[in-house]
Amino acid sequence: MSPTSGRISRRTRTALAAVPAALVLALVPSTASAYPNPGRVTGATVVHDPTMIRTSAGKYLLYATGGGLGFRTSSDRIAFTAGADAFGSTPSWWSSYATEAWAPDISYHGGKYLMYYAVSTFGSNKSAIGLAGSSTGLPGSWTDYGVVYTSTTSSDYNAIDPNLFVDSDGKWWLSFGSWWTGIKMIRIDPSTGKQYAGDTARRSLASRPTGTKAVEAPYIVKHGNYYYLFASYDVCCSGTSSTYKVKVGRASSVTGPYYDKAGVALTNNGGTPVLESHGSVIGPGGQSIMNDTDGDLIVYHYYDGNDNGTPKLGVNLLDWSSGWPVAY
Repeated sequence: MSPTSGRISRRTRTALAAVPAALVLALVPSTASAYPNPGRVTGATVVHDPTMIRTSAGKYLLYATGGGLGFRTSSDRIAFTAGADAFGSTPSWWSSYATEAWAPDISYHGGKYLMYYAVSTFGSNKSAIGLAGSSTGLPGSWTDYGVVYTSTTSSDYNAIDPNLFVDSDGKWWLSFGSWWTGIKMIRIDPSTGKQYAGDTARRSLASRPTGTKAVEAPYIVKHGNYYYLFASYDVCCSGTSSTYKVKVGRASSVTGPYYDKAGVALTNNGGTPVLESHGSVIGPGGQSIMNDTDGDLIVYHYYDGNDNGTPKLGVNLLDWSSGWPVAY
């Protein structure tokens, strides 16, 4: 079972198929302030920090923050069903950091599903990134490979929210980070999934040197000639008081520097909005990007203002016609 891709949104394909292409493009917001509502999803949609992949059989596998990494599955990207956690029993090394895992990142390489994830407690940077592998991607099938990278209370960074990016030249990169001095990147050895011994530099991709330090949850994709870094800004996890939002910057090299649409560096408080609070959709973030059969998707959580701030799954397609991702 191999995937055709890795993470995305929820418009019904039948509805889009019935609309002329020119009209679909006309419906795409011309500015980042015209935010769409999430596409339709039903069932087990209460999640934080979702990561999703589509298998070659057309089945969607979604993992999310909590416990041994919560699992959801869907056959149509609309109706989601809950299943057992990825890990039925947690790896022993977790106890040095926390009792549950956060912010997984699922991908498929070399005939195997890989999942990077974080183990930490809220507000602490005593954290660790772990890695697991599976031949099916299903709960109970994951073999844990142990610690990939760590941070301590004396670190100026936080080793959570991992995202693996594999470049066209075969190099593997892991971005991560939350608050402190922002988003970091290390090079990964494809043979081990751990840090590459020939390049141990820890690079900085995005930060907020003045004001709040709130930037986290990086996700990198390449589109055309540019690399795009998506990240979540401001405050998560406060229900309807959350101020979370998704912003993006782009670069000509995977290691940066990344700039927003106005030319401001992401290492200097930059970032072009992709999704922000609107209506009952509060604090969208914790995003991942997935390429599906109908385009690129942004998969995220938000707090439902019509349901006491319950965290819900959000999925939208992305339009790239302007050279910048616009959710619709």
